[in-house]
Amino acid sequence: MQVSMQVNRRQVLTFAAGLGAMSYATAAPIRLVSIGGALTELVYELGAQGLLVGVDTTSLYPAVARKLPNVGYARTLSAEGLLSLNPSLVVATEDAGPPAVLRQLEAARVPLQVLRAEHRYEGLIERTLKLGALIERQPQAKALAARLDGAWAASQQQVKQLAQGLGQEKHAPRVLFILSHGMNQIRIAGQGTAADAMIAYAGGVNALQDVSGYKPLTPEAVIASAPDVILATEQGLAAAGGVDGLLAIPGLAQTPAGRARRVVAPEAMELLGFGPRLPQAVTALAQALHAKA
Repeated sequence: MQVSMQVNRRQVLTFAAGLGAMSYATAAPIRLVSIGGALTELVYELGAQGLLVGVDTTSLYPAVARKLPNVGYARTLSAEGLLSLNPSLVVATEDAGPPAVLRQLEAARVPLQVLRAEHRYEGLIERTLKLGALIERQPQAKALAARLDGAWAASQQQVKQLAQGLGQEKHAPRVLFILSHGMNQIRIAGQGTAADAMIAYAGGVNALQDVSGYKPLTPEAVIASAPDVILATEQGLAAAGGVDGLLAIPGLAQTPAGRARRVVAPEAMELLGFGPRLPQAVTALAQALHAKA
């Protein structure tokens, strides 16, 4: 979904006190709200953090972004919280919602740009250039895209070398991704997810490649997937109570990864956000997966 309106560009007429002289301010500064941690990271990479007046709860990096006014979780936004910041532009990904709140913003004539949340490197470049155009940082966006291209090429070369180092007698590591924000909300990731894309980019094989999307965890599915490595997030691992708590989830201890305690847990937004840290995230994940496997 993409909802777009032009950023308000007001022409302000002022009179210099005592002189009667007139001056024109051709454009009011952009008051930007960023919904989505990866978009917020891009704003900082473009050097446009001075435009930010608000972010959502997933905007954890860089740490200074946490000091900005917070409008809540990206999927459960409040129109009142957003409107109270008097934004002149809101940028979000397709994950933002609920739809009723986005419609309220449009009704209030707040310019809203919803960018595609593709789980591909090419999607990151597309978002970078689009965001640069929206916030008038086109040269910076083009320069960032060029830097990302270089870092991505280096990352993929490292992944290739790691794969070649496995030798013919070994296979690419089978990886099972566990998404857990709490022990009562545990899901596993199949095809078409950010986790699936990251596993493939890092030279692994999704142990659940025969299913699509996120599915509730069942012991039978976990055991049948027979992963070499269990992939979680740093936040999810903490919520589970560490490696011991994670492996207490029914079925995990009975897998090859569980028996060998092979668990990898990067920071959630770095792993799943597909933001400007993507090349480094893929390299780090590839090294971790191959070391564990």
